[in-house]
Amino acid sequence: MIAADTSALSSYFKGEAGRAVDLVHSALLGNNICIPPVVLTELLSDPLAQAQMEETVVGFPLLSLLEGYWERAGHNRRLLLQMGLKAKTADTLVAQVCIDNDVLLITRDPDFRHFAKHCGLKLA
Repeated sequence: MIAADTSALSSYFKGEAGRAVDLVHSALLGNNICIPPVVLTELLSDPLAQAQMEETVVGFPLLSLLEGYWERAGHNRRLLLQMGLKAKTADTLVAQVCIDNDVLLITRDPDFRHFAKHCGLKLA
């Protein structure tokens, strides 16, 4: 399985081009896509979301939150913030569930590079 974040999925459903969109397309063709729970929330809360997108993403498997998830997320976010790096709460939650489930993340958001460099996130 491979996870996709909000930026990658939004770009895909808008018909944009790019590496992340290509990776989402490949994962969909292979029925190999999953999403972090917070990504589902972000996508469904978008006031401009299309009905087709909503119907599609609610069928994606969600990554599981493992015991200790919230603590690990808090520690990783604190680590990055102490280093003076950007670590939004939603990004932290996406990164941590991917780290815990050992899945690659498809993203267009460069802020995830900090989680990859310092916290063990694997980027696609």
